[in-house]
Amino acid sequence: MGKYIYEQKNWTDFYWDDKVISALFGEVRLMQGKIIGQMNSIGFSAKEEATLTTLTLDVVKSSEIEGELLNYEQVRSSIARRLGVNAAGLVPSSRHIEGVVEMMLDATQRYSLPLTEKRLFGWHAALFPTGYSGPYEIEVGRFRTGEMQVVSGALGKERVHYEAVKPENVPAEMDKFFSWFNNDSKLDPVIRAAIAHFWFIIIHPFDDGNGRVARAITDMLLARAENSGERFYSMSSQILVERKRYYEVLQKVQYSTGDITEWLDWFLHCLKNAMVPTENTTQKVLKKAEFWKKHEQTVVNERQRIMLNMFFDGFEGKLKTSKWAKITKTSTDTALRDIKDLIEKGILKQTEDGGRSSNYELTDI
Repeated sequence: MGKYIYEQKNWTDFYWDDKVISALFGEVRLMQGKIIGQMNSIGFSAKEEATLTTLTLDVVKSSEIEGELLNYEQVRSSIARRLGVNAAGLVPSSRHIEGVVEMMLDATQRYSLPLTEKRLFGWHAALFPTGYSGPYEIEVGRFRTGEMQVVSGALGKERVHYEAVKPENVPAEMDKFFSWFNNDSKLDPVIRAAIAHFWFIIIHPFDDGNGRVARAITDMLLARAENSGERFYSMSSQILVERKRYYEVLQKVQYSTGDITEWLDWFLHCLKNAMVPTENTTQKVLKKAEFWKKHEQTVVNERQRIMLNMFFDGFEGKLKTSKWAKITKTSTDTALRDIKDLIEKGILKQTEDGGRSSNYELTDI
């Protein structure tokens, strides 16, 4: 293998082939704008719900990339409390989860503030409130003082994938990083998010938690790119899906002489893939909002409202009277009355596929 990128002179003068990434970059920016436009048209509470879901996924999936499974409900409750979102069914959260959430919210909600050593140390301390990572004591809230190798494989048969910057060089390398992060605004924030992620991972300044901090930094710059702390798609969820490729590209580009085209290309594709499901969900949310606007004068009971909302939130299988009765906890007679009432109001219709028991669907969709 050749030299590591940081062993090159002026290694942070990254360059890339614009021809390779410009079309993709344009698509990503267009999608971002589209999603924000759509989200702004769906009303406050739906937007709040979307942000809560996205931030929860971000925290859960970023930890999952490191092989750590956090409790979804605890994470969601912690975020809801901190954002003052009035969400149903909140549960208490562990100290560890509170810490991870603290870091993520500081990055995404206070995205316009400078990134400083003190702030980064605060994030790191929040990630490891006990000073331990699993059974191992680690250096918390300060840069590492030991060598750092990324290895895999069984004891005695380890493979070294990467050897990070020497510990004595970390403070100077991080000073350079902070200076670029806080002052260089010539580049688009989306490109800066990609560069910052790569640059930080190459330095690997901490004993542990480098991946999670790198993803928080990425989210911070994506929030800057949209000039908003509202999050509607999760980059970490997508990185988890593409984890194998993520590590492959990092491993390859760590030997580059400064050309990071392949990394940027991967990053932008990953970001685009992260936005696709959001576009689909937004469409659903918009349809639901339109439906209720159209029927704001229509009288429906609570059971009917629950079932109609289920149609928009992803109803599995076919709707039968028995299913209606089971979900709303009523008799089949009541269920049939509810359904017939909605057919008369032109909201539901019987499907063509007949058979022994009738199936129903929305007329509008």
